[in-house]
Amino acid sequence: MPDTDAAARFYDALLGWRAGFDASPEAQGYGQFHLDGKVVAGISPTMSPDSPPHWTTYVATDDIDATTEKVREAGGTVEVPPMQVLNAGKLAGYTDLEGVFFMAWQALDHKGAELVNEPGAWAWNELNTRDPAAAQTFYPKVFGWETSGDAYYTEWKSGGNTIGGMMPIPPDLPPDVPPHWLVYFAVDDVDASLKLAKDLGAEQTGPFVDSPAGRLVTVRDPQGSAFALISGLQERR
Repeated sequence: MPDTDAAARFYDALLGWRAGFDASPEAQGYGQFHLDGKVVAGISPTMSPDSPPHWTTYVATDDIDATTEKVREAGGTVEVPPMQVLNAGKLAGYTDLEGVFFMAWQALDHKGAELVNEPGAWAWNELNTRDPAAAQTFYPKVFGWETSGDAYYTEWKSGGNTIGGMMPIPPDLPPDVPPHWLVYFAVDDVDASLKLAKDLGAEQTGPFVDSPAGRLVTVRDPQGSAFALISGLQERR
């Protein structure tokens, strides 16, 4: 985020988060968001002026070096080589065959989000793509994921558990809308949360959708990071 303090105020007011930043030089301004005393997300300053504000999807791995090699073998690009993050873990960043950025995390002391699928917390990650066939080739090669669904919506599965989704970008959207991973946050009332988000300076970027999983809407925060709000989310196991 260009302004981490402003982002902290926005998500505090919208989702009830509390931000805590590591003041050590090694942390480079990184912080964590907490809800009810549990870690729910991370935040860091924008590292490059060419990088727009965005939410980043992380995928857990037991061996980040092996994952990095699988990305190369599957035709992806290693954007951030594996690196140690203090005692928290190891990370790496990649782009898939379509140029969609995502990251992998090998946990050490920091295992990831401590609260999910609850109001105010992360609930879902979804790949929005113009080439679902390429994604269905790439991600299973890298992470061993399986798929289920139809031409409109795909669910990513690992070990038989649903872990995320994928849908084609509608053809009526402008061609400059890039493919991307979209993060969802659960709320009690998506209509009320959207109104609050707008009052806080956010922008609604799509219509309300009543899906089998719940009622949802896409939003862009005041600094430009896209995310979705969803209420009535059915628990997925």
